[in-house]
Amino acid sequence: MRYPEDQFNAGHIPADLLGQLPPGTDPKQIVIVRAAPRNYMGPILLAITITGGIALIILMIAVTLHVAAAATVAVLSATGGLGLTLKRPQHRSK
Repeated sequence: MRYPEDQFNAGHIPADLLGQLPPGTDPKQIVIVRAAPRNYMGPILLAITITGGIALIILMIAVTLHVAAAATVAVLSATGGLGLTLKRPQHRSK
């Protein structure tokens, strides 16, 4: 066994922990409780979901503003409130 985790998994109590037991304690009745390894799947999925939601909201705002601007230009140009005049230079004939 190379690592303390291997000793814990096999049910052995490492010597440094045996030295910390109070006198008169039966080592066979000792249960070592360890925390479970952290699972990163939940936080990763949460970050991806939040990022995707923000991107979707920004896209929807951009599409809404585009449609509103196009509708405003169409209404103003149809009612005469908006006009565009192009001035072409006059050609001089020789």
